Amino acid sequence: MPEGPEIRRAADALSDAIAGLSIDHVRLPYHRLRPFGPRFRGQRIKAFRTHGKALLTDFDNGWTVYSHNQLYGLWQVARPNDPLLPGRALRLELGHRDRCIRLYSATDISLWQTQNVAQHPFLSRLGPDILDPILTPATLVARLQSARFQNQSLGKLYLDQRFLAGVGNYLRSEILFRAGVNGQCKPNQLNLKHLARLARQTLKTSQQSYETGGITLNTRRVDRLQKAGADFEQSRFWVFDRAGLPCYQCAQPIQRSTMASRRLYTCLSCQKSP
Repeated sequence: MPEGPEIRRAADALSDAIAGLSIDHVRLPYHRLRPFGPRFRGQRIKAFRTHGKALLTDFDNGWTVYSHNQLYGLWQVARPNDPLLPGRALRLELGHRDRCIRLYSATDISLWQTQNVAQHPFLSRLGPDILDPILTPATLVARLQSARFQNQSLGKLYLDQRFLAGVGNYLRSEILFRAGVNGQCKPNQLNLKHLARLARQTLKTSQQSYETGGITLNTRRVDRLQKAGADFEQSRFWVFDRAGLPCYQCAQPIQRSTMASRRLYTCLSCQKSP
């Protein structure tokens, strides 16, 4: 499933392609949107916003399309005459002259009045967006220390979208590694110094992933790995998907475990419990 940085980059690409332009052709194969075609045609897209893994498309007539990619959803920038992607179901196409945007395969799509979209059942339960520029380490420390979250293991907490929206499986492993904490730890077991480091790395790692297109490893090491023949997937991460390979910091093998029904990667030497 795409995580917050990927959804934000998708929103950027959609905005560059069509934001501010009037929609002159519409395709709505998805049954939940089909009756609303007249509300899109002739309107301008004001903005593409994200909250965690949800993407919001705001129109200048006061309506917003909510969409969540889940596992299989995909946004595409294309030309109206371009063939559809094979093996995917088109849900939505909005176009202006020689350009269009398409949403494929997602099933969590709905139309809301913009002023009410925050009441969406999913959005209303979310914590702060991991890429929100007003989110600070101090705010994160306060959330980690709150009665609601302080007694939960970090490996589970960092997949809880009520704690932070937009963190998924690879970010969880990478954040915990860079903060030097084990996923079995609970916030109330960490001192303020460790909490502050965890908060800083949460923001730093997520922002780096957004800026680099999904790379959380430091750029010098990425360059060395790719010059030695590693591809993108082999040179993205510190620990995620590297079970059995040596840790870049201590050379001990990376361990794979399962927490919250998802795979978690850890260096037991670098990520010690309190």
